[in-house]
Amino acid sequence: MKKEMTLLGLVAATYFMVSGGPYGLEDLIAQTGYGWGILILCLVPFLWALPTAMMVGELASAIPNRGGFYIWVQRALGKFWGFQEAWLSLAASIFDMGIYPLLFISYLGVLAPSFTAGWHGSLIATALIAVCVLWNLRGAKAVGNGSVALGALMVSPFVIITLAALRHAHLTHVTGHPHAVSLMGGIMVAMWNFMGWDNASTIATEVKKPQRTYPIAMMVTMLLIVGSYILPVAASWYLGVPLSAWSTGSWATIGEIIAGSWVRDAIVLGGMISAAGMLNSLMMSYSRIPPALAEDHYLPRIFTKINAVSVPMIALFALATVWATAFGLNFDRLVMLDILLYGTSLILEFIALVVLRWKEPDLPRPFRVPGGKLGAILVGVCPTILLFAAGIFGDHNGLLLGLGMILSGVGAWCGIHGFRAAKYEKIAPTFSTTTIP
Repeated sequence: MKKEMTLLGLVAATYFMVSGGPYGLEDLIAQTGYGWGILILCLVPFLWALPTAMMVGELASAIPNRGGFYIWVQRALGKFWGFQEAWLSLAASIFDMGIYPLLFISYLGVLAPSFTAGWHGSLIATALIAVCVLWNLRGAKAVGNGSVALGALMVSPFVIITLAALRHAHLTHVTGHPHAVSLMGGIMVAMWNFMGWDNASTIATEVKKPQRTYPIAMMVTMLLIVGSYILPVAASWYLGVPLSAWSTGSWATIGEIIAGSWVRDAIVLGGMISAAGMLNSLMMSYSRIPPALAEDHYLPRIFTKINAVSVPMIALFALATVWATAFGLNFDRLVMLDILLYGTSLILEFIALVVLRWKEPDLPRPFRVPGGKLGAILVGVCPTILLFAAGIFGDHNGLLLGLGMILSGVGAWCGIHGFRAAKYEKIAPTFSTTTIP
């Protein structure tokens, strides 16, 4: 495998895998108001994102294999749970990857409605997937370098919003109240905006010096995401943007209130860049899972085929085809469904962290979650509590569908092993015993 991904590229790609910028925070402020919203954005990273980033930093640096979290869970808990980890991730990708082309079209429609009318929208969405496939075929380095440029363009209008606040000498009184105060709803939005750290692990074999690079990349990306979330929200509060202005997709309106129509258009353009950047980076991440499954004979060996820059071409084309079909189904973005699928796989990863501390105590770990074995246990407590709280108190839309997808992984495992057994019986030679006189 060619190790071409640098620290800067990994940071930028991870940023898009986890965040995609401040887009999506509008619902948090609408549900909680400024004070609670910023408090949540300060606390959730410590209770949810930092433990996850630390877990990824240890396991990715200790086991920098292609397949990432799939390999961790399989190595710690066995093949069954490893397969379930991969199944959950690929199943969730159908919802994740189907939505980004639709987001791209919706933002483009704001700037040029005629471009996305009728069948044009579907054509543009398909073209976006094709462009990202071609971009990915150039390798992890190309995706990482591209993510650096896309990230800089995407956050620039929010930098302008933040700088606008520095030009004012006093705090303007904020009028209005949250539409409907919902702290749990706000926490779930924040959790969703801090999810996806483990996606960066699947490309570990293509990263230069992964043992050193991953822990640093996780911490740097954490700081960038927290800063890009809190600063523009705090600037909006300081400038007195009314709470009534906050709703789904309202950053463009807020940008116009603060700095004029040109910032509004820049934010809309940034939304297109955000959708494309997330699609491109996550395409790189998810496409590394099928080759790992194929190496363990869960998929045909053809999925292990790579090109000159270590890109699994067949896996990339196959997944892109599925995703191109998925966006036409108009799946709604269900936060509960995302958290359920991702959360289940995340709990398996925290369990793997603990089990490997006992199972392989001498495994070289360039970065360790501090606190010894007790620290490895405690680091997963807060994320697990938040996941259960989200399941109990959150909106249950998509809950049955999510549970069905989880259980279908067990069915797929049984089906594959049944097929393997039948195939073995068919090709196994028949031996006869003869009596030697």
